Amino acid sequence: MVRTYIGKMKGARVERTPPCWRDALWSWLGAFLGIAGVGWLSAQSLGTHSLLMVGSFGATSVLLYAAPESPLAQPRNVLFGSMLSALVGVLSWQLLGETWLSAAIAVSTAILAMQLTHTLHPPGGATALIAVIGSEELHALGWGYVLFPVAAGCLLMLTIAVLINNLARHRRYPQHWW
Repeated sequence: MVRTYIGKMKGARVERTPPCWRDALWSWLGAFLGIAGVGWLSAQSLGTHSLLMVGSFGATSVLLYAAPESPLAQPRNVLFGSMLSALVGVLSWQLLGETWLSAAIAVSTAILAMQLTHTLHPPGGATALIAVIGSEELHALGWGYVLFPVAAGCLLMLTIAVLINNLARHRRYPQHWW
């Protein structure tokens, strides 16, 4: 039993194929346009480039533009997983303030909520954490954080993902909407 347990930790050999430069360029273009669009939207709406630039959007970009076939990158997961995590994060911050306990509760509860609603999106953990440890400017948004910047940013990046990923002949995004 112990031997089996330890044996699992070795992992398995994976055969890697050479990277495709065309695929990498499509990923680069999508990520550039997605993050640039979020920055532009922030500048137009808030007069600042930083507030809408939620750190978890970087990880969302990896999924949307470099792994668009992943179940975790599908629109339902991206939008609802992120929004649900933002709600959990804001609630944790409002109840417990900016503490290590609030951060732990926000991230773990966001994961639980996403798993129970079939909206698992790994950047959601960061979205919840940012709601707790974010700046005073972000905390001032309160529940508004869920809609702007989180939902608005996700919708913009999803739109770009649909447009860019489907330009490549070998890509199809989304795999499913719901």
